[in-house]
Amino acid sequence: MAADDPFHHLHDEDYARPYLSGLVGAETYVPVNGRPVLSLAGDWRLTLDLFDEGLRQRWFALDETLPSQWPQPRDYEIEAGELVPVPSCWNLLKPEWTYFEGAAWYTRHLDWLRGPAGERAILNIGAANYAAFIFVNGRYVGGHRGGSTPFSLDVTDALQDGRNRLQVMVENRRSPVRVPMQHIDWFNYGGLYREISLMRLPAAFIRGARAVLLPGGREARFAIVLSEAVDTTAQVDVPELGLSLSVLIRGGRGEAEIPFAGQTWSPEAPRLYNVRFACGADQVDERIGFRTVEARGTEILLNGETLRLKGVCVHEDDLALGKVSTEADVRRRFRHVKELGGNFLRLSHYPHHEHVARIADEMGLLLWAEIPVYWAIAFDNPDTYADAENQLRELIARDVNRASVILWGVGNENADTDARLSFMARLAEAARRADPTRLVGAACLINRETFAIEDRLAEHLDVIGLNEYFGWYEPDFSGLDRLLANSDPGKPVIVSETGADALPGHRGAGRILFTEDWQAEFYRQQVRRLAATPYVAGIAAWLLYDFRTERRQTRFQKGFNRKGLIAEDKTTRKLAFWALSELFAEWRS
Repeated sequence: MAADDPFHHLHDEDYARPYLSGLVGAETYVPVNGRPVLSLAGDWRLTLDLFDEGLRQRWFALDETLPSQWPQPRDYEIEAGELVPVPSCWNLLKPEWTYFEGAAWYTRHLDWLRGPAGERAILNIGAANYAAFIFVNGRYVGGHRGGSTPFSLDVTDALQDGRNRLQVMVENRRSPVRVPMQHIDWFNYGGLYREISLMRLPAAFIRGARAVLLPGGREARFAIVLSEAVDTTAQVDVPELGLSLSVLIRGGRGEAEIPFAGQTWSPEAPRLYNVRFACGADQVDERIGFRTVEARGTEILLNGETLRLKGVCVHEDDLALGKVSTEADVRRRFRHVKELGGNFLRLSHYPHHEHVARIADEMGLLLWAEIPVYWAIAFDNPDTYADAENQLRELIARDVNRASVILWGVGNENADTDARLSFMARLAEAARRADPTRLVGAACLINRETFAIEDRLAEHLDVIGLNEYFGWYEPDFSGLDRLLANSDPGKPVIVSETGADALPGHRGAGRILFTEDWQAEFYRQQVRRLAATPYVAGIAAWLLYDFRTERRQTRFQKGFNRKGLIAEDKTTRKLAFWALSELFAEWRS
């Protein structure tokens, strides 16, 4: 068809292909980390696009002529879009959008003045679920896939002095080849739900800056990666340690190791140091805790001391905000974990907001951070693997300096097939290449033939996660006794999920499903067995708060997973909260 055919878009099913070649990933990510930014939070115009007409008809290329002056009709007008806040989840903005899965176009304008020659303008988007295509002044500048990890785009050449138009197409369709795939057990929120900002950076800027305490705890390593392969010198300053270190940069990379004479970070004493990385006109400011973590035999060691992990899983889900995660909400959930007597959270089942790990650093909590390789991923699809690995590398690049993060999770409840083994073993190796200083784990299922903790993936893991629900989905606790007796994993095991549903206020003696009483007794039975098992290094109860999931539709659930120790109002504590608190206090430290 001719390019000027006004009906060409009606028959073009290859409309998205031109944009897929411009996807960005971990290689272009630029952490904000204390740099000054221009926040793009606030009101944006939003237009739903169920049929991808925006890409088909090239909405981004349209000018802003008033409709009264259009020479021919259009199907899109920026000012006709709904005025919505960013960040937000569109599902909670209007009742009729609650279950919307599809594309939507966000638009706003911003004023910009170019800086000195060579200055770069970097657009940072904290997360957009699931795929996003970004346009500046009608020009496509790049896209991203992965609904919970941050990404950066260089928009220098697309910006102009004066007024600029920024458009972001976001779509949250579920798919068998995505990560996660279409069958999930949480709510599929959509939209620009994390912060968006612009940074001004010099031509050669700091793309990555890391600080780590080396094994043994006597030396610290500082590493810097620049955006350009230049030879220069960088500076690292840690005022509280009296440290001012020059780092030689060759080909854009440099590192240095020095004796460490400071205090190590731990949950009991979460000591953080102000660390400044500087190179030329750029600098990155971090607050970093120095600690070591390792697996030895069936134990996890923090700073060389045995660590007992007592904690919970948690989803990013809020009645009013959906997947938006405010600092106040994070601090509340951490206060609840402390009140429970816990020291550990599993961030289920995708990367949570970046301030989660920052606040955990400050408050002294340990984290399992993971990507959503969940259930039946398309393990034999090379493109699905590339998506998963990129999400993992973006997560690591973002949180690599967070002392609270001790474990990267590469999957959850996947059947032990050959394709899955290859997929997740490669992810484990990718995690170690990106960050050899932390543990790698996965939440595994049991071997039903031997009725033991035996997963072929365990050979590639430092920590074996075990999801088990004896006493709930499998009614008899004797199955747990048999499983624990049959198993000899040779590595530390974290019970990464165990729990039972309870509707707040529903009571009843004995094993009556969905009662608070049985949920509390469930934990008494579970923890008594698990705490007596030497190779169990920790428990992450499923879970802290009730959360939305449309899979669950009994009279007790009504669209919620009710396994929370606290109801979805994040206030009402169930009996199990207090029972588990007592059990954690009694469990060996």
